[in-house]
Amino acid sequence: MSSAGEVVAAGSPRFTLHTLGWRAFQDLCAAVLREVWGQSVQAFADSNDGGRDGAFYGTWQPPTDLSGVRDVPPGSFVLQCKHTKKADATLAPSELEDEFDKVNALVKRGVCGTYVLLTNARVTGTSEEEIRRRLSVCGVAHPLVLDGQWLSDMIATHRRLRMFVPRVYGLGDLSQILDERAYAQASVLMASAPEQVATFVVTGAYRKAARALRDHGFVLLLGDPAVGKSVIALMLAISAADNWDCLAIKARTSEELVQRWNPHEKDQFFWLDDAFGAVRHEEHLTHAWARDLPHVMSSVKNGARVVLTSRSYIYNEARPLLKPYSYPLLHEQQVTVDVADLTREERQQILYNHLAAGDQPQDLRAQMKPHLEAASDAIPFRPEAARRLGLQAFTANLAMTQQGVTTFMAQSQQLLNDLYDQLDAHAHAALALAYATARDKALPGLPNPVLFDASDRDILERAGSTPAGVSKALAALAGTFLRLNTSSNGQEYWTFHHPTLREGFAGWLTTQPHLLPMVLIGMSDQALLSRTDCLSPSSTQRQGTLLRIPPSLYEEVAHRLAALRQQRRGPLEDWRQFHERKWAVQTYLAHDSSDGFLCAYVAADPQIYEELDQFDSPASYDKLTIVLSRLHQAHLLPEEFRQRAIHRMKELAVSSPDASWIEDHDWHLLLTDTDREAMFGNVLRKLVPHLQDRVEDWAAEFSGDGDDDPVENALRLYEQAFHERQDTETALRFDWAIDSYQQIRPASEDTANDWAPNTSSLHERMSQLRQRSGGRRSLFDDIDQ
Repeated sequence: MSSAGEVVAAGSPRFTLHTLGWRAFQDLCAAVLREVWGQSVQAFADSNDGGRDGAFYGTWQPPTDLSGVRDVPPGSFVLQCKHTKKADATLAPSELEDEFDKVNALVKRGVCGTYVLLTNARVTGTSEEEIRRRLSVCGVAHPLVLDGQWLSDMIATHRRLRMFVPRVYGLGDLSQILDERAYAQASVLMASAPEQVATFVVTGAYRKAARALRDHGFVLLLGDPAVGKSVIALMLAISAADNWDCLAIKARTSEELVQRWNPHEKDQFFWLDDAFGAVRHEEHLTHAWARDLPHVMSSVKNGARVVLTSRSYIYNEARPLLKPYSYPLLHEQQVTVDVADLTREERQQILYNHLAAGDQPQDLRAQMKPHLEAASDAIPFRPEAARRLGLQAFTANLAMTQQGVTTFMAQSQQLLNDLYDQLDAHAHAALALAYATARDKALPGLPNPVLFDASDRDILERAGSTPAGVSKALAALAGTFLRLNTSSNGQEYWTFHHPTLREGFAGWLTTQPHLLPMVLIGMSDQALLSRTDCLSPSSTQRQGTLLRIPPSLYEEVAHRLAALRQQRRGPLEDWRQFHERKWAVQTYLAHDSSDGFLCAYVAADPQIYEELDQFDSPASYDKLTIVLSRLHQAHLLPEEFRQRAIHRMKELAVSSPDASWIEDHDWHLLLTDTDREAMFGNVLRKLVPHLQDRVEDWAAEFSGDGDDDPVENALRLYEQAFHERQDTETALRFDWAIDSYQQIRPASEDTANDWAPNTSSLHERMSQLRQRSGGRRSLFDDIDQ
């Protein structure tokens, strides 16, 4: 067996440190110095660091091994990291001019007696001599320059360092780190997951798990699906093989663990994924664990190390059967780790690593870069979503905007589809009931306890569940897929833990024809209008849409919406609620309906044709205009009703005025060239001769914001349109009308007389932004390099 600190493979190891980001490299340097030199090195935050990436104050304690730096006088120490993304780069003194300027200031402040420069680049002997000379000229008493090879040597010779900075396993050749037996075990584990190792981030959860494994020999990793439990277990297995020469065994059951435990082999590492069931609680596995726990704890007492993983909702159901009070290790918080508990910086580093390891081209990463901090704040944050963002195969249609990137991170539809597929029938029924919440409108969820009505029982029967099974599933899903809330009157109710989980379930529902009809029946009118669409199956799903209704259910949904639109105003319903209900149906027809659904709808509600010409000005703001256009495109708008709509538009064009018919896409579809010429002729005859009187009337009626005045907007459109038609005289008349209207119209109360446009350059504005943010350097600063 090789001794600690020995490099087994021939040749000096060199890790691919250039693949790290600047912040990860800085953290690695601090960890290396703490472990190698044994000093209390402080790593500074990335803002207001005063030209220092880290510091140490006090008397330097000489390291016990020869790899350290011994002859350093007492005083203050400054650590500065210089990272490059280029492989095999060589650092030149000319690249440090800014650093030399900062050193002068640090020396004058008395905080820089020793200056340590760490870099992942190569440093030639000549360059090192020049750098040290320049630092001495600045007043540094003891300058040190440590290059990438020095860092690689320290990583290779310090096992404990590799356990708490485990990503180094993905940066180099394991054969240069581990002895032959440990390498044989770890290489099998790594072969199945090289990407997980290369992108791994040391989180608080990992550190807690590593301490629990070191101090107690046992750790239970809990978390939602796809949050990284197995990756942490993998890294613990590799670290155990490296640090304690453990023989790593990936067992499948508690029985297999007991069978393979050898009391004469002290250093064994057992790793069991999904200990109590992969996607649902499997009672036979939990009963086996309850039976085998005395043997498992005996193995731990005798030096074995055990890591279990489980989804939280499964463990919640399994825990009562494990008799945890009989086995204190399971009950103590120090061995139970919530993997999903991540800091903001950890989320950013996870996202950075996946992007750096992915195949996105440099220009695309540059487009993403301004939005990545917001993306790391996405809720829920799942490493799997970060992985997909780094791969071109998943981002072909991604909008490179903040909303586009953050939505991608928060809504990983296919991932959720896979998870919902794997749940059992009781969980499916529970989620379907939580989704179909059409009970008391004051209660935005599924009441707890559930009082099953006929519709509920229909859902249970179709899902293959029972009331008892659903009640059990609701409790097991609490805290993961579902959340138990309390209303203002004390009534408990179930809702999805996060909207994206509800969206994922809705997407999955479209693949479950046996459930979908009953879920629709149990869905409230508001939910039907806000959570579903009836677009064609091949069309892109509009943002915020949760459920796509298949054509087989169009007729049923059409009759329901028709009844809702035709419903008379109730005695207790105010006008606002009445119009909002009708507007909601119009919006659905305008934006959420395929040609097939529109056909089903007009068959169920032919009376809607009588209302299509009742749009208001500006017509481009009215949903009826879009409904008219959609029906016309689908060949469902009779010519009589198209002409009635055109007549209404002619009236508004003159009276409002309303120029929607000029620029609006929907009116472009509704009007023929002949219709459009007739509209211009109507404006010339009925509006232009009376412009002066109309301008005075419009100005007198003005109330609102001058920045979005529909009258002024229409006058400008008319001026532009007649100018393009080379009717200069009419264009000038509208130009006069604009000036006259602005002079007569009352000034908006919100208009600030002292407002002036910001004419500063982009460079100045960015500089101002950096000053306001404290000069903070984004972790994603070099993601596009």
